[in-house]
Amino acid sequence: MTSEPLSFGSRPTLKSPILLLSFAGWSDAGASATTAIRYMCDQILARQFASIDPEEFYDFSVQRPIARLTENKQREIHWPTYDFYYGSGMGTERDFVLGVGIEPQLRWRTFVETMLRFISECRVELIVTLGAYLDEVLYTRPVPLTGFATDARLMEELDLVPSRYQGPTGIIGVLNDASRKAGIPSVSLWAALPHYLSVPANPRGTLALLLRLSQWLGLRFDTGPLERAAADFQARINEAVNADPKLTAFVRELKKREFEQ
Repeated sequence: MTSEPLSFGSRPTLKSPILLLSFAGWSDAGASATTAIRYMCDQILARQFASIDPEEFYDFSVQRPIARLTENKQREIHWPTYDFYYGSGMGTERDFVLGVGIEPQLRWRTFVETMLRFISECRVELIVTLGAYLDEVLYTRPVPLTGFATDARLMEELDLVPSRYQGPTGIIGVLNDASRKAGIPSVSLWAALPHYLSVPANPRGTLALLLRLSQWLGLRFDTGPLERAAADFQARINEAVNADPKLTAFVRELKKREFEQ
């Protein structure tokens, strides 16, 4: 018999909790969404209290466990769990639950059912999913943000351009559809990043997501380190583009298209 995938290390009493989620992989260009959640965890001193076991949901030949050496030089295996943290947001009367991990490869319906059970047990009042995708956007412009929500009022509060995307979706799309059917308010916030920049991490995307979130939710935390990382990143990209004639020509063409629209 398969064991229960959802486990709690503790059962904190949460005040009107908002759940913020990100998934590494298909919906996390430039690691922007997962970095945003981890940054928030650090800022609000969030503590881990629950996780979803990987056994049912991950193909370990695709998402391999990691071997690390302990202080005693013993080899220890770290499995790709999906973990939940909680903390109080400075400037708000709410608690925040933050989920971060890798998008599962298997049994998405069961994974979403497990997530909905977690949401019910924590009495979550609102779900916020973060994502990032690659698009034809200028790296010199502010990062465009789009999204979708179960309630038009939420879109107005976030001041978002509604996403008109139709096509293959990830676990975020499936989860938001399930939450809508369950009557749980949800909103999804996405950053659009330049597809022509081959970078593993884009702090500008992370900063854009966090600034919009903090403005909307009334959260106060220090974005200074992230702002400096974004500025350093922008300077390095400027140098790389200027040193590559083909990339320079492509960016010039993008600017021309933008001007003509």
